[in-house]
Amino acid sequence: MLTSHLNRLQADITARRPVAVLTTLATGAQQLIHPGDPLPDELAALLADAVRKDKSQVVQTAAGEVFINVYNPALRMVMIGAVHISQALIPMARAAGYDVMVVDPRTAFASGERFEGVTLDARWPDEALPGIALDRRTAFLALTHDPKIDDPALLLALASDCFYIGALGSTRTHAKRRERLMSAGIAADTFDRIRAPIGHDIGAIGAPEIAISIMAEVTAHLRGKDVRRS
Repeated sequence: MLTSHLNRLQADITARRPVAVLTTLATGAQQLIHPGDPLPDELAALLADAVRKDKSQVVQTAAGEVFINVYNPALRMVMIGAVHISQALIPMARAAGYDVMVVDPRTAFASGERFEGVTLDARWPDEALPGIALDRRTAFLALTHDPKIDDPALLLALASDCFYIGALGSTRTHAKRRERLMSAGIAADTFDRIRAPIGHDIGAIGAPEIAISIMAEVTAHLRGKDVRRS
């Protein structure tokens, strides 16, 4: 690989920009490509699929075989709320490859004893979140069930590129949340990015099962297999 390509690749990785190296196998020619860069439709679709699946692969194109080497940023999951669901979800998220961060200004909840080895931020979300890159590789979960904490966090998430935004609460709770956030200036189509009640409807009871339902829904969004509720 050319030194100039290596330098650009390192810069992209540091900046958490998804990038792929495309190598034409017949010639060895290489190019660095970002999702959305101009490409023939066929190759653009194959690249989007490889990036979505985190899967480097050889693909057949009209110009011959091309090896797509994917360099995706690490997955990140930001949880607003140091709650029982968070405790149950963290090991699942880590096993699936996510870096996990928990934000909760309630220090009685966000303690090292309850969340050993987890990145904790005890500031209010509007203080903690601006320093975090809420990008296309970030899943965002509002779990406190407290509008004073969840609402400011959701406003920031909705202004970001997070691939998934979910919020705990019943249908009735979510309707009230909709009124509050739309009163704060959020457009209806933007608000509808929030998945609530959070998680796939599997009849979950208790924190561990709710965590399973959340992990399933997050994974469906990540892999482009979202199942809309009827």
